[in-house]
Amino acid sequence: MAPSISEFNLLVSTPRRMESKGCAEIWFLLGEIGDRESTVEETGISGLIMAKTVLDPLKAIEGLRQLLEERPQEFRYTLKAVPIEVVTRTRLDEIEKEAVALSSKILEGETFRITVEKRHTELSARAIIEAIAKNIKRKVNLDNPDKIVLVDVLGGLTGISVVKPTDVLSVVKEKISSDA
Repeated sequence: MAPSISEFNLLVSTPRRMESKGCAEIWFLLGEIGDRESTVEETGISGLIMAKTVLDPLKAIEGLRQLLEERPQEFRYTLKAVPIEVVTRTRLDEIEKEAVALSSKILEGETFRITVEKRHTELSARAIIEAIAKNIKRKVNLDNPDKIVLVDVLGGLTGISVVKPTDVLSVVKEKISSDA
């Protein structure tokens, strides 16, 4: 099943079979940080929902992180939230073109890694990585990169971002580190 919001800008992981509760929760959480117009839908992929927020997706992640620090009990079904900057059709040439355009955010002297999450596609992660990496003239650092080229394939649509590692909200990791 192909996602129907072709302009989603957040991908949210939830526990499997809890997608509808995750949709309601992320819609509520986005409202709490100032977005009363967000659209949230199930993707048809177990454990994954998508949202279209009117906020800049990176600002939405910041707002969600601050809300998590203040009211962690509100996050019952949201496991991870990933900002998406561009959505394209799942074709290798289009993914390459969009990722390379976004790679200008990787500044001189910064390192990068490419992370591919793929669902419902025949494209190999290796083919995606090779197509993008050959065009980025920066040093690779798989363990501690300055920027991550995120490629999330959801059947016929692919979301792409170039972000700092801290731009992804991992609820479980952040709850643990705040408890420590």
